[in-house]
Amino acid sequence: MQSSEIRTRFLKFFEARRHKIIPSASLVPENDPSVLFNTAGMQPLVPYLLGQEHPMGKRIADVQKCVRTGDLDDIGDNRHFSFFEMMGNWSLGDPDAKDGIGAGYFKQEAISWSYEFLTNKEEGLGLDVSRLYVTIFEGDENAPYDQESKDIWMSLGIPENRIYALPAEDNWWSPGDNGPCGPCSEMFYDMSGDVGDLTPEGFAEANKKETVIEIWNDVFMEYEKKDGKVIGKLAQKNVDTGAGLERITAVMQGKKTAYDTDLFETVSIALKSHVKNFNEIFFRVVLDHTRTAMMLISDGVLPGNKDQGYVLRRLIRRAMIRAKDLGLTEYDLERTFCLFQSQYRDIYNSIDNIDTDTQSKIFSAETEKFKQTIEHGMKEFEKGIDPFILATTYGFPIELTQELAQEKGIKIDLEDFHKKMAEHQKLSQTASAGMFKGGLANHNEKTVRLHTAHHLLLAALQEVVSPDIKQRGSNITEERLRIDFVCDHKLTDEEKKKVEDLVNEKIKANLNVIRREMPLAEAEKIGAQMEFGAKYPETVSVYFIEDEKGSQFSKEFCGGPHVSNTSELGHFKIQKEEAVAQGVRRIKAILE
Repeated sequence: MQSSEIRTRFLKFFEARRHKIIPSASLVPENDPSVLFNTAGMQPLVPYLLGQEHPMGKRIADVQKCVRTGDLDDIGDNRHFSFFEMMGNWSLGDPDAKDGIGAGYFKQEAISWSYEFLTNKEEGLGLDVSRLYVTIFEGDENAPYDQESKDIWMSLGIPENRIYALPAEDNWWSPGDNGPCGPCSEMFYDMSGDVGDLTPEGFAEANKKETVIEIWNDVFMEYEKKDGKVIGKLAQKNVDTGAGLERITAVMQGKKTAYDTDLFETVSIALKSHVKNFNEIFFRVVLDHTRTAMMLISDGVLPGNKDQGYVLRRLIRRAMIRAKDLGLTEYDLERTFCLFQSQYRDIYNSIDNIDTDTQSKIFSAETEKFKQTIEHGMKEFEKGIDPFILATTYGFPIELTQELAQEKGIKIDLEDFHKKMAEHQKLSQTASAGMFKGGLANHNEKTVRLHTAHHLLLAALQEVVSPDIKQRGSNITEERLRIDFVCDHKLTDEEKKKVEDLVNEKIKANLNVIRREMPLAEAEKIGAQMEFGAKYPETVSVYFIEDEKGSQFSKEFCGGPHVSNTSELGHFKIQKEEAVAQGVRRIKAILE
């Protein structure tokens, strides 16, 4: 079964069970600068898991784009990918219902449907029931042993000796130290077909050796965590299920890894023909990192020295290093980038909404820049510069330093390097946490004001500079706002002054800021601004900035929050306007 059919079957299966299908959110979280990327299917849905009403109802399903880069050193093995797609079905509970569920569902339906989709040949995947294993939560001080899930699995025909109770480190899920969380029940599949019954110890060993692999996870979110501690139950009971498309595809195509499936096959064949010194791990790193770079750029991320841009730059540079080891050129990488664009174009419209030539030029410019970095770093290396300085000041990767040192018979003190890097990263993380303190996710008053000013700024740019201006990305903290936008020229001083004046004029006009929910088609018809490349559900939230007569200055797709009137904002001032990529400008502004 091809990956495209798996996606389609999953969504149709849950649509038939009264789920509304929603599009994937961007890889960059909306209004949440506390995290760099959406790393799990549940992240874009946190407000709804905490009680906010979802415009599409209580039952939804999607295939969410995700990026995780915390384990880049593991990329290249059979199961790690920096970009992956998470199939998920959701029940958003009802805090007003007596059972906390209402029109949603909980363990009985979630487990039954997971089992049915995995094993049903007509609607689902038709997997062999005799090769399934299940885990449940063993209980601790936060929640009891999950007898209910065990009973449901046994009623479906899973033998008791195939159900393993595991501790919180294995069977308790949360997105981090804060937010909704709860026990989970995971499904595993025997990849060989001849494992048979296992003792708890045998199951743990088979999982470690990847003889059996996890293919689905049902999370029962009825608890809340704060500052790393479970503080009690939520008012509503939620279901969050996840099945990684890459892993499911490998199972369905009888492969040990998704790198050998149709998700990579076409690109892999084309790239392999240019390889001079083949190495399986290096080759996979090039495929993985180039695919992730393509997805990030298509969602508006630009290479840089901070935040998402830094991660993108690191991925491209790691890909280049391994490409060099394989005897590939930067032109081979660019072709690989374009092949992935073609492969995903029909799946995610963000790839087409942003000009594909512009995307490939951004990628090419970064590879060329790193080529020059390597040349400069080589000169510094010859001077005997500390590898830590080479890495942090000149962007020269430690892998390359080690390779060059080995050629010259020089020993690199890796322990000293990693110690310095750990201290450096700790400082960076502290600075980042400080920078994003009180971000939109926490509804800080100053940040909310800047968020509303951001809407005014976009509307002013379109009125003063060009109606063709589109937002390409944004970042808003309590200190300042930042907007990236498509524009073919540097703004003149006169244009900047006119934009500034127009925003302040609208602030003084005491305009109302009003949120309205409406069908996507209607929002598009009235010309509501949407983020360039974003994909939206059938019902959307639109914020209008208008006067008492309803005359609108700004109307924009947005989840909020905002002030209720522009009079609350203060004086708007542009601090800086600059280029960040070909055809993309950036403005940083403040409220005084």
